[in-house]
Amino acid sequence: MAQWTSAVGAAQLARLLKSQQDRPAGPGSRRPPAYRALADGIRLLVLEGRVPVAARLPAERELALSLSVSRTTVAAAYEALRAEGFLESRRGAGSWTAVPAGNPVPARGLEPLPPEALGSIIDLGCAALPAPEPWLTRAVRGALEELPPYAHTHGDYPAGLPALRSMIAERYTARGIPTMPEQIMVTTGAMGAIDAICHLFGGRGERIAVESPSYANILQLMREAGARLVPVAMAEGLAGWDMDRWRQVLREAAPRIAYVVADFHNPTGALADEDQRRRLVEAARSAGTVLVADETMSELWLDDVEMPRPVCGFDPAGSTVITVGSASKAFWAGMRIGWVRAAPDVVRSLVAARAYADLGTPVLEQLAVNWLFSTGGWEQAVELRRSQARENRDDLVAAVRRELPEWEFAVPRGGLTLWVRAGGLSGSRLAEAGERVGLRVPSGPRFGVDGAFEGYVRLPFTVGGAVAEEAAARLAAAARIVESGGTVGAESPRTFVA
Repeated sequence: MAQWTSAVGAAQLARLLKSQQDRPAGPGSRRPPAYRALADGIRLLVLEGRVPVAARLPAERELALSLSVSRTTVAAAYEALRAEGFLESRRGAGSWTAVPAGNPVPARGLEPLPPEALGSIIDLGCAALPAPEPWLTRAVRGALEELPPYAHTHGDYPAGLPALRSMIAERYTARGIPTMPEQIMVTTGAMGAIDAICHLFGGRGERIAVESPSYANILQLMREAGARLVPVAMAEGLAGWDMDRWRQVLREAAPRIAYVVADFHNPTGALADEDQRRRLVEAARSAGTVLVADETMSELWLDDVEMPRPVCGFDPAGSTVITVGSASKAFWAGMRIGWVRAAPDVVRSLVAARAYADLGTPVLEQLAVNWLFSTGGWEQAVELRRSQARENRDDLVAAVRRELPEWEFAVPRGGLTLWVRAGGLSGSRLAEAGERVGLRVPSGPRFGVDGAFEGYVRLPFTVGGAVAEEAAARLAAAARIVESGGTVGAESPRTFVA
């Protein structure tokens, strides 16, 4: 019986490997042998989760043809990987990826580090801030006071608590988007909302158009659902969407769903303007595409900026746009409350399908969010969140500019992330080197499709002050390791107490 659970084709693996471009070697530095470079490239893909563990690799001859190298080179690379514990083989079954004993299985998303690891590692993998106290405690206390009547019921509310659905509808109406409670479904975070939408509209094999780059965890969710992702390149810098590309993709690929983050896009921080929103809704309507607008960052403006109308504001009939919102980014990631705004028939379909998933969202957390919305606590908590993120952004930008002046980025006016071109270095190799010096940073390819954005990293606004300075110093140390050819021991992590 074969030990592999999936397979990676030769052409796909070649694309992923060819995306790993390092800075040209400097004077006196030596390139590794071809087999060693190939083995290192495959190892990096496994460590990042871009090639799964237990994935069958192509035969030596196949991969050699795709890479235009000799079969001897591939055979030597495979042998080196076997010796290091990253490859297992058996006659007749082929070769499949593995991890050495004692190594954690790599995650394919951006899971946060456990709290006990934070003393020696600075975690820039997760774009989430600590809770904005005292508002979390106050909200939970308020929820406990409201809980007794609900405790006498079965506790399952597949569409969400009626009080919270009404409150969310009122908030959309106050923004100039008339909304009824029947248009709202409360979900377990934005991820729960998008998962439900993908299962309703995007069955296995369906095309989903996504911004390129886009949010890594959503891309992985869609891959796991069996979707065929169609990337649409973003415009340069903070210009937002490239509407010519969007019209072309929607017209020619006719995707069933298009997923976009119009408000302080993750990871670039771009803010789509009203004209772009209007034109995208019109193009989606013409193509028969369901446009999913992720608003999780919409309240996180950090500078004085006039916010455009929500994307759903350009779809008065409600036939094209489904909006997803969440408390996780604007308030706290531990508050797993999200919501969907859509036409009533779509909400009914989502609610009916939910019976085979999670049945409903925890009542106590819904009551806590409803307390925040109804008392004005939400606005004060989000203002505190903006202040934290603004200070962290400014500290991080200053530190990176000082430590790595050749790296390029545009400073966004909101959101939680900085999208950085890493001076010609491989983002994958920077991520690996960062682990050696006590820094966790996600590489650009996690936010793309098929190896795109190898020259980028994403830096979130989750640390400030001395921690931001230390993070930038460790990032510079990781860059030196990559530039020197990955010399182990060139740098070592330092314990840092915030």
